[in-house]
Parts: sequence; C-alpha cells; structure tokens
Amino acid sequence: QVQLVESGGGLVEAGGSLRLSCVASGRTFSIYAMGWFRQVPGKEREFVAAINRSGITTIYAEAVKGRFTISRDNAKNTVDLQMNMLKPEDTGDYYCASDPQLSAVHRGTPANWGQGTQVTVSI
Repeated sequence: QVQLVESGGGLVEAGGSLRLSCVASGRTFSIYAMGWFRQVPGKEREFVAAINRSGITTIYAEAVKGRFTISRDNAKNTVDLQMNMLKPEDTGDYYCASDPQLSAVHRGTPANWGQGTQVTVSI
C-alpha cells in the first residue's frame, strides 16, 4: 500500500501558474507509475497526466497539453504537476494516483489515491 499526500493547491487568476506536489510513502516509490486527476462537483473524475516509473514516458489529456508538465523525483518520492496558463475550466479538486502499471493510471483505475488538493482559477 502507498500513501499519497497532495499539496500546492490554491486560488490563482486566469493565466497564472500553480505547482502541485504529491509525496508518496509506504512502498518503494520507483516501482509505481504516477498520475494526476481532477474533479469538479457533479462531474466524474477526469485524467490529467501520467508518468511512468522512470519518468521517461508522460501522457497528457488534450485539454492540458502544452500547459501542464508532470515530473517525478524518485529520490524524494515526489511527483509534481506544473500548471501554467491556467484557465477557469481547470478549477477542481486535483488528486494524485499511483499504480504499478502506467496503463492503469491512464485509464483511471489506479490502486492508490490521495485525498486531493483544491485548485480555483478565477476569471
């Protein structure tokens, strides 16, 4: 089992930037693919980005390509999401996720979830 704790959410104006971070504990971090999802009330949780165990392979949702960057530091057990050029539609609760398989993270069925951090982008 892996415990995931997100941080870095907050309120930002449209066009601004935020950096989310997720710290993992409990098992060897480097054996897990990692990802970020987001959810707004009344809607299903949606995939944002994922990264494989080594950090070489990344996947992004079309809505965030070119604006968001996912990265990881296996020495620090962290995965970050740098969010630039934020839009009001990026508002939501952002969740960190992990699974041994990148495919499971990408399809939204990871083994582990964090508790979430809130991001609000104002007009």
